[in-house]
Amino acid sequence: MTAEGIVLVTGGSRGIGAATATLLAEQGRRVVISDIAPEPLTETPVILWPAPFDVASESAVVSGIAAIEATHGPITGLVNAAGVFGKMHRIERVRMEQWDREVNIDLRGTFLVARSVGVKMAERRHGAIVNVASVAGMTSGPIHAYTAAKAGVIQITQTLAAEWGRSGVRVNAVSPGFTRTVALEAGIASGALNKKWLESPTAMNRLVEPVEVAQAIAWLLSPLSSGVTGINLPVDAGYIAGTTWAAYGGLPEAPGA
Repeated sequence: MTAEGIVLVTGGSRGIGAATATLLAEQGRRVVISDIAPEPLTETPVILWPAPFDVASESAVVSGIAAIEATHGPITGLVNAAGVFGKMHRIERVRMEQWDREVNIDLRGTFLVARSVGVKMAERRHGAIVNVASVAGMTSGPIHAYTAAKAGVIQITQTLAAEWGRSGVRVNAVSPGFTRTVALEAGIASGALNKKWLESPTAMNRLVEPVEVAQAIAWLLSPLSSGVTGINLPVDAGYIAGTTWAAYGGLPEAPGA
């Protein structure tokens, strides 16, 4: 156990969670990853919590956090990256069992882990939490449960920041845009997603790289952001900034393009 304790990254075996865990370890942080389907990260000194970690189960979260701290020391940094992407359906085709699954993992799970870790941080009067939300929680789309869940993540981030601010705990969120994860690439390859449609509304005309989200998270966990709490930081290649330009003829191309 280091004097700084450990950083726990949920959903750390893949996607943005894996990119974040790898970057934090490269920066010298002691990182533990958990996942519902735990897999180690190769060629990086990240510690794998070997038991499946179900963020949607209150009993599993409470016992899992206690066991992780008993084994590896106090959690001083938390990245809530566990989540599932939304199923695209017209509203009349949304099945409530699918709605419940997405909300339970993406919103309930974020709250359960943040509460279980944050209460202990507040008692120690030190800690930082970053919740992974989404630009989907700031916009609209045919992923009805996902947009609602991620909007909820943004809201509880503000609430928890106010709850624990005077106890020395900072709570922030990042909202990635369309990010080049294995899952997104699979969606593009299958034809379920159109790469051009994902890129063209963004100011930068590209997808976000997982490491770019990880860099924002690392900053929010670090002393460099010591005066920042309760914010939601979009990391979206300018998706929110650029989306409405279609009404004015589209985004301008670079000179000579």
